[in-house]
Amino acid sequence: MKIITFNANGIRSAARKGFMEWMTAQQADVVCIQETKAQIHQLGDDLFHPSGYHCFYHDAEKKGYSGVAIYARRKPDNVTYGLDVPAFDSEGRFLEAAFGSLRVISLYMPSGSSGEIRQNVKYAFMETFEKRLQKMLNDGNDYIICGDWNIAHTKEDIRNWRGNQKNSGFLPEERAWMDKILHEWGFVDAFRERPQAPHQYTWWSNRGRARENNTGWRIDYQIVSPGMKGRVRDTAIYKEQWFSDHAPFTVIYDYPFAE
Repeated sequence: MKIITFNANGIRSAARKGFMEWMTAQQADVVCIQETKAQIHQLGDDLFHPSGYHCFYHDAEKKGYSGVAIYARRKPDNVTYGLDVPAFDSEGRFLEAAFGSLRVISLYMPSGSSGEIRQNVKYAFMETFEKRLQKMLNDGNDYIICGDWNIAHTKEDIRNWRGNQKNSGFLPEERAWMDKILHEWGFVDAFRERPQAPHQYTWWSNRGRARENNTGWRIDYQIVSPGMKGRVRDTAIYKEQWFSDHAPFTVIYDYPFAE
């Protein structure tokens, strides 16, 4: 089973840069997209409803902001839009597709980089999402949570860790929250299931020469529920083409995805 997650920083912008053609060529079973930055009525072109995929969009109410999507080769048994929290659901941050006992989620965690107000929104989202994660541990299903978590978990996930310890995305409180999910509750960072070369990142600032110098952050994840541990066959961060300030992240699982 092949799953791709990608923060598009605007699905229409990424499409103009060739993302849809690249994505279609990958023949992934599920593609999760974050930051679509578009309303569904703006995505009427067939390009945004690729042949062979069932497409689902959860938009933000604010135009040109946030939004998540899922493309799936197999029609989901059902799709869940949002977390039943209006403040977050109005920003289009959570979309879940069910395939039998498998659940695939496209998640876009709020960023707190603009200041204290949005950092507090981020903490509130983390608290809400934590409750959903607790339910996932007990409902008997397998979960793959794809998306931009806006947190670099460890020093290995950020190039300039010393200079970012007081910045949103690498705060001690955020990293401790990831520790709890991964080390105490047993969720698994799929990327770390395989041997990896150092300095592997998924996001680079547009400032300076961050991409050229590989001064990046790994904030895009596929986090899987405990029962999925050991099922990661291969991982890849695609950097041969640039569709966004993020790179697509692919995982191949030893897991059936039957029609």
